[in-house]
Amino acid sequence: MSPLLVKARAGSAIVEVTPESAGWTHVGFAAHRLAAGEQLTLETGSRELCLVVLTGTVTVQAGGQTWEAIGNRQSVFEDVSPYAVYAPLETTVGITAVSNAEVALCSAPATTHRPARLIDPQSMTRSVRGKGANTRYVCDILPQTAEADGLLVVEVVTPSGHSSSYPPHKHDSDNIPLESSLEETYYHRINPEQGFAYQRVYTDDRSIDEAMAVENHDVVMVPRGYHPVTVPYGYDGYYLNVMAGPQRVWHFKNDPAHDWLMTK
Repeated sequence: MSPLLVKARAGSAIVEVTPESAGWTHVGFAAHRLAAGEQLTLETGSRELCLVVLTGTVTVQAGGQTWEAIGNRQSVFEDVSPYAVYAPLETTVGITAVSNAEVALCSAPATTHRPARLIDPQSMTRSVRGKGANTRYVCDILPQTAEADGLLVVEVVTPSGHSSSYPPHKHDSDNIPLESSLEETYYHRINPEQGFAYQRVYTDDRSIDEAMAVENHDVVMVPRGYHPVTVPYGYDGYYLNVMAGPQRVWHFKNDPAHDWLMTK
């Protein structure tokens, strides 16, 4: 199995990536299933957190505030934006499932004490990228225009038979404005859930060259390199991206071998 692939587990803790387990510096990610009435408490410590309510309904407490019964979809494939909560460093976060729910915990190092806040679905920008079999549907949950120290969070739905994160692009060089250095995780969901998708991660010198079949709830880690995704016919793909790096800006470079696709 590829060292960049983290397989999903049964039970409450679906998957977890820490800087230590990934061998990098910035991005942390975890996903949890919560049964109705189940609670999860965590400390942000020296990191900031973006909690994304993927499915179901939860009540969240953070920074002396409470957001009751947030969450508005039963599937990540519904054509609606999620609810999310931003929590700064040194904050206790409590999550109580009102219904069966799935939550994502996205984190990065932080130094700024700012208020915890609700990120309402109506505040999120939705867009369509690509054309033809390269069309995909994007929701910016925590973009670089929103307040945070390091985190960038976005979700993407890729229709059956389409490619995504394509043409292949990378963001592993500190060369702004041409390219920024950002670690990244892909949390994959597949519909119907018995399906799969493909993701390749590769560098120009092929020091990394991994091609992976990803299943429902798997995570792919992208420490550097290009990282396209393809979804086979009959299945739709979803992924939640978490990015963070030395600077909180997203500038990417297409693989020169495939950049001609931008002219089609």
